[in-house]
Amino acid sequence: MYLSQLVIHILTVLVVVCVLILAIVVDLLFGDPSPNSPWKSTYKLHPTVWMGKLTKALEPYFKNQNPKIEKLNGVFLALIVILTFTLPVYFGLRFIYTWLGFLFYALVAVILLKLTICIKLETDWAKAAAKAIESGDVDEARKYSHFSRRDSKDLTGPQISSAVIESMAENLIDFKLSPILSYAFFGVSGAVAFRAVNTLDGMVGFKDSEHIHIGWFSATFDTIVNYVPARLTAVLIVIASAILGEDYKSAWAIARRDHAKTPSRNHGWPMAAMAGALRVQLEKPGQYVLGEQKELLSSSKIMRALKIRNAAIILCILFLLPILILTRLYLFPY
Repeated sequence: MYLSQLVIHILTVLVVVCVLILAIVVDLLFGDPSPNSPWKSTYKLHPTVWMGKLTKALEPYFKNQNPKIEKLNGVFLALIVILTFTLPVYFGLRFIYTWLGFLFYALVAVILLKLTICIKLETDWAKAAAKAIESGDVDEARKYSHFSRRDSKDLTGPQISSAVIESMAENLIDFKLSPILSYAFFGVSGAVAFRAVNTLDGMVGFKDSEHIHIGWFSATFDTIVNYVPARLTAVLIVIASAILGEDYKSAWAIARRDHAKTPSRNHGWPMAAMAGALRVQLEKPGQYVLGEQKELLSSSKIMRALKIRNAAIILCILFLLPILILTRLYLFPY
């Protein structure tokens, strides 16, 4: 009896570790559909897009002229969207795990977990932007700065480099480390729940007059969920910088000094750390300036930021493996 339980525990550990590794491998091989690609219609099939569409479809039904009621309605809006995607994943994977076995569970889990992680698409965009800047084709480079949520029509080469690097640092939390951390502690359904929380923040978590009340809970919840991952991300950037020979001392000093300059309580940490590591100044005109211009922004800085980002992801996985093993032995793996 004890031997059979030991075998089950070993298989469980192997499966949950393989699910994480294979999900990242699948992303690196196939990536995500891009709205810029000839196959951009497939972009609409991504579950994150479904989460956004559901949020926008439900939003009008939860609007109210009374700010307090609208804030309360925002709680229900967020819970409905999160549970709509998380509960089917949880119970579906539980059924598969219980009745169909490890292998079929692993196959489905890898696909679902991959959908919460985005590495390759951002890598491709960053490399394309760096190549365009290097060749002097600023118009081409501007196509890849849009995911930094700023008007790119008048951006110069250095400003585009800044936008891309800022986005990589910010997205290191939202599309990489936070989903991985959520999986480590709460399984695949935890990673899906995080993706729903993050999508809600991106759809309604704004401070304009239209969303200030309805999106209050979504924005606050996202800030709470990302509080620890954001600071861990900054630390990992510092460690990765030390390993890669970048300015790790400046990375930590700038992170501590400038993290509060951004509107987000969380995203300033990795962005400031990255600015310090690269010895550059990152700027979103009219909003914030991070770091010190010890060296000029260039396409090479984008590639160096990519290396730091990749090292931080690897460090995060290595750090989480013991936690992943312990939590999945005593908690649900689905």
